[in-house]
Amino acid sequence: MNKTIVIKKGYSNDIQYPLKNGAGSDAIHTTPIYAYAVCKLQTDCELEGVGLAFTLGTGNKLVCDAISYLVKHIEGKEIHALMANFGETYKAMADDPNFRWLGPHKGVVHLALASVVNACYDLWAKSKEIPLWKLLIDLSPEELVNTLDFSYYEDALTKEEAISILVAQEHGKENRKMIVDLGYPGYDTSIGWFNYSDEQVETNIKKALDNGFSAMKLKVGSKECERDVRRASLVRKIAGDNATIMFDANQQWNLPQAISICKKLKELNPYWIEEPTHPDDVQAHVDLAKAVDVKLALGEHVPNKITFKNFIRSGSMAFNQVDAVRVGGISEFILISLLSRKYNIPVVPHVGDMGQIHQHLVLFNHISIGHPALLLEHIPHLQDYFKFPVSIVDGRYKTPHQPGISADLKVY
Repeated sequence: MNKTIVIKKGYSNDIQYPLKNGAGSDAIHTTPIYAYAVCKLQTDCELEGVGLAFTLGTGNKLVCDAISYLVKHIEGKEIHALMANFGETYKAMADDPNFRWLGPHKGVVHLALASVVNACYDLWAKSKEIPLWKLLIDLSPEELVNTLDFSYYEDALTKEEAISILVAQEHGKENRKMIVDLGYPGYDTSIGWFNYSDEQVETNIKKALDNGFSAMKLKVGSKECERDVRRASLVRKIAGDNATIMFDANQQWNLPQAISICKKLKELNPYWIEEPTHPDDVQAHVDLAKAVDVKLALGEHVPNKITFKNFIRSGSMAFNQVDAVRVGGISEFILISLLSRKYNIPVVPHVGDMGQIHQHLVLFNHISIGHPALLLEHIPHLQDYFKFPVSIVDGRYKTPHQPGISADLKVY
């Protein structure tokens, strides 16, 4: 019998972390301030739910203001009753008539929704005294899909189809649970931030290899494409032919530029080229995929399930990088993962949360949905601020066992 836990009040915190020495920089976001719009849920007991949305600085306050408004939808609710049919509450928050005009389902209000939703899942897992990944894999298919909002997905993935996918994956589920002991493979995204010198990139590649990473990512998107090619060649040379390397343009190129530079980068055998052009431009990605035989990864800045639906069905997306602190939280992440599984597109999340929440979600994706256990991005810069930071040993995420979603910060 679950103990009754009532959400008494929700509130927000604006927490910002300036980075040093070029860390976090890319072709578009040259001076990032890593920031979390935090949602905290106070209850009638000692437990509290903590959720995160990720931003890059000044706009964080706007997201916090939106969180303070959205929490009215869950205040006074008992957590187990709330999560038993969370899809309905999710839809009510996403379609709040006072906020929907500002989206719909994107921007400041959707980031706020992510933080509130994530806090609900955190409280739910803590109430059961288990980590999020364990909570999710133990849910029945019907219980899981009841936490999702299928509106506007009826043409692509019905509730019944989602249940069928989960039921079909019951076969082999026990074998896939071995990933819990093995650890989920990671890749180092911090070797080559955009503002790093070539010498710093070289040092970081060697450090990543020493730490057991065989996969790593370089930021590209320079005004002079020769710089990108030179640095990309440097990564391949030092990391070696057997290393898995990726290149991330962070939306810098228009389509003609993307076609031209991708043809050059293709010679270095990248695992993927990430965010090559504007994140809303589905047709440009389709055209690029036809023009250059290279796999495209995207999703970091794709705002919601509808845009993901269009990308997934377009044939241009080779890797889905949906981020639970960018779309509408864990609930929308799971829905998008299910659709991606239907189309056999692997999910390799972007980790605006520094991998804290996503270390749980990739375990669930592999064990319950049957996604391949490929890679999870690792960014170390905020590790010291979390109460229970991710642990990477020999290039693999060690499975977390503390109750919740691992979003608790040391200072709010």
